[in-house]
Amino acid sequence: MKTINNKVTPLGIAAGITILSGVSIADTTANNKVNLALIGCGGRGRGVIGGFKSLDDTNIVYCCDVDKGRGESCASKFNAKYAEDMRTVLDDKSVDAVICATPDHWHSLCTFWSIKAGKDVYVEKPVSHDPYESQKCIEAARKYKRIVQHGTQNRSAPYNIEAKKYIENGELGKIHLCRIYNMKKWGGLRIKAGEEIPKNFNYDLWLGPVPNREYSSSIVNGGWKQLWDFTAGDISDDGIHQIDLARWLIGKEIPKSAYSAGGIYSRKDDSQTPDTLVSTYNYDDLTLTFELALYPDYMLKIGDRNSDIFPVWQNCATRIEIFGTKGLMVVGRHGGGWQVYDRPKSRQPVVKSEKHGRVPEKPHFENFIQCIRSRSVENLNADIEKAHISMLLVHYATMSLRTGASKLEIDEKNGIITNNPEAMKLWKREYRKPYEITDEV
Repeated sequence: MKTINNKVTPLGIAAGITILSGVSIADTTANNKVNLALIGCGGRGRGVIGGFKSLDDTNIVYCCDVDKGRGESCASKFNAKYAEDMRTVLDDKSVDAVICATPDHWHSLCTFWSIKAGKDVYVEKPVSHDPYESQKCIEAARKYKRIVQHGTQNRSAPYNIEAKKYIENGELGKIHLCRIYNMKKWGGLRIKAGEEIPKNFNYDLWLGPVPNREYSSSIVNGGWKQLWDFTAGDISDDGIHQIDLARWLIGKEIPKSAYSAGGIYSRKDDSQTPDTLVSTYNYDDLTLTFELALYPDYMLKIGDRNSDIFPVWQNCATRIEIFGTKGLMVVGRHGGGWQVYDRPKSRQPVVKSEKHGRVPEKPHFENFIQCIRSRSVENLNADIEKAHISMLLVHYATMSLRTGASKLEIDEKNGIITNNPEAMKLWKREYRKPYEITDEV
């Protein structure tokens, strides 16, 4: 534990500080544009870079993808250059920042390499495959004075900011229980064998840090989301949005302990990650739970994310319930809004307060660009260290599950698991060289 500017940093890394840098973007005038490169040109990548392009002060200079056809198509759409290998992009001094929208297993390595190349980074969630990765990204960001924004955009939503103020003002009373849901229908995985690698697809580069394995189109086209080598499953790929939002709203950091129960109950296929999971995190005065089920097709994500219609909360797949002594707040991510309920009267709900939501992506993108110009970490809504702490909750859940539903005792100062050496073996992955995050930053 260190004390920096009279602030205690539990992870021993400077946080909440303004950094000054001599890089070119910090010296540009307000009229100059920030040069951006997209790495990963799938549907999410195109959506994110399109959002950045809509801002007045950005310029898209590269679209990078291991699939040549997809990458060139994206580059043509945005009038940018195409690159197959991100290292080509990182060597270009004209690039100020990169947007990392690759599959999950590349997120940290893309971030780490980009930081060391002197680029600011917007990295899609989840930032890490394991705690070691995001730790190293924090160290690199601080050493090289880079702005790193995590794609947990709910922190930039005005309606969520109001919800946080409502809680901080004591309107909900004391909070001792918070429940997070991630419920939806998810397809299974059947790994195809004996397939040829498509022409103009760099499979070795797509695998990156993951151990060599035979090419399978079912894995490449989304099946990787259900394999431990690539991800922690849907708690990581999607549930991180609710976990990060809930943790921010209730103001909690690293828990004292965590444990999980669950498994693969609804499928008989090649999946490895759970389709049913309940994780519990204990703090001094609060218990936080995360509940996942990937089989109920009657659970729905937020529909129209820019409307004045609240979800049907009991069927809302991605809701958060915050139980205070003065009321129950139910929150929906990505524009779902929030409502606070008091005791029912005549068997009818009593709503004490509410706020409709709007999709928060544009303000999140704007926050990133503003902080690139100001070189301010303090004003960055989803800084890499905030992302790391939220991802710790994801990793504790899967570490517990993978070690027999064991209870993990945790050092609240640094996040280290103190009672389970088997769980700590999952703290860091084995890298396939040269695709590795090194101990030396």
